[in-house]
Amino acid sequence: MSSLQSTREQVLEGPKRRYKVLVAKMGLDGHDRGAKVVARALRDAGFEVVYTGLRQTPEQVAMAAVQEDVDVIGVSILNGAHIHLMKRLMAKLRELGADDIPVVLGGTIPIPDLEPLRSLGIREIFLPGTSLAEIIEKVRKLAEEKRMREEAEASEQVGQA
Repeated sequence: MSSLQSTREQVLEGPKRRYKVLVAKMGLDGHDRGAKVVARALRDAGFEVVYTGLRQTPEQVAMAAVQEDVDVIGVSILNGAHIHLMKRLMAKLRELGADDIPVVLGGTIPIPDLEPLRSLGIREIFLPGTSLAEIIEKVRKLAEEKRMREEAEASEQVGQA
């Protein structure tokens, strides 16, 4: 059994509903092949995937994530505006009360920019050469953690009622 097949079975059998991931391209970056490859791999692994298309603003991405009730946001940036765009995305998520949605980033990110991005709250950063299996596994883990937090919060609220 391949690791992708095994991951697909975990995604489909584990939660009551499939994990949902928003894959986004922000800014003027028109290179979407990598985002489409990752989106398809996630879908093939059993995730529900929402692809925003090209040239979205951080605010549009945050709004779409809330409207779609996603478990993880995945952003692909190849144009060098990653810090500026991710600051805006994270600020909008906070403003919407959705900063509990894990955000991952992929693209050609200079090594010196990794720590500033992590300090913004970016949970994972995937550089060129990261395997699809690794991306799928880390996104699955983040989605699972988010669902577990939501279930724990719901249980607490029921207990308090």
